[in-house]
Amino acid sequence: MKKLLSAFQEFFRENSEHWIERFQYKEAGPQLILQAFLQRIVNSDGRIEREYALGRMRTDLLIFWPTGPERAKKFSTSDGQTPLQKIVIELKVLYKNLEKTIVDGLDQTFEYMVRCNADEAHLVIFDCDKQKSWDEKVFMRDMEIKDRKIRVWGV
Repeated sequence: MKKLLSAFQEFFRENSEHWIERFQYKEAGPQLILQAFLQRIVNSDGRIEREYALGRMRTDLLIFWPTGPERAKKFSTSDGQTPLQKIVIELKVLYKNLEKTIVDGLDQTFEYMVRCNADEAHLVIFDCDKQKSWDEKVFMRDMEIKDRKIRVWGV
């Protein structure tokens, strides 16, 4: 996921201007672009669930990815079960304060991660401010909340 999301940062930096303006609902644009970007890779072995319900809350993307040697056997195991890695990706559009968005997003992402027993979690923050340079918008931080690591991505 680290390599995929890093590649997405570059892709979004190079291509977002052409796509974002086409969406009337501005929060949908970044989410759909990320989902389309990941879909082509993940669908080869896993799947992406969008707006996955976790109780009354919904995480933006939940990726199921087979792990271990079962991947090479196209998901077949002797007991018919394939171990799956679960990856939560929560998306936020930055409107005001980056640090507050991160704090709020980390709490939300943590709750989703615990609720679905995810192995990994990412918080992706889209900064659509045209006045900022890409160097200001693009970052990656490893953060920890309650002994769980969540990677925060700025796009």
